[in-house]
Amino acid sequence: MKYSNELTYIPGMAPRSANQSMFEIGGVQVLSKEDIETLEQCRAMHRVGGYPPLVVVEDQFQGFTVEADGPIKDLTLIAEYAGDVDYLKNRAKDDCDSIMTLLLCEDPSKSLVICPDKYGNISRFVSGINNHNRYGKKMQNCKCVRYSINGEVRVLIVATRDISKGERLYYDYNGYEHAYPTHHFL
Repeated sequence: MKYSNELTYIPGMAPRSANQSMFEIGGVQVLSKEDIETLEQCRAMHRVGGYPPLVVVEDQFQGFTVEADGPIKDLTLIAEYAGDVDYLKNRAKDDCDSIMTLLLCEDPSKSLVICPDKYGNISRFVSGINNHNRYGKKMQNCKCVRYSINGEVRVLIVATRDISKGERLYYDYNGYEHAYPTHHFL
């Protein structure tokens, strides 16, 4: 995987013009002007190496995970989910375990996903909770939120509480669709 903080649009996959928030079933929350300015400040910081204190750690049971390398405050932007944008129909049998829903359309053939197998960032390694046991929700310290930003859908991972140094980051893979099997998660 090559590092990228962007959604990438590769010839032969979904074009950028397909990522229009107006196509979303029920619509997508629009990010406010002030929050767009904050996001742009974060992106500018990323370009010069400023990130939340995070580290990718290999776990013998879970594979690669993300841990806080210092304290992280509630509502901190962890990362924007990045990778190649493709049609869901093209990835139905894909073995990548990090595909993220980007856009759900009335016409399923137009629904989009983010595929961080060739391009991506640290968001690919944030762990998912087990939705099938009572401890899963207690472990969750981040959430994925989808916003319309200048008419396009983007996915952001945000801290939902203060996170301590050494704590692993977790979010609910099924926060929106409840379609991802998590019974085998720790």
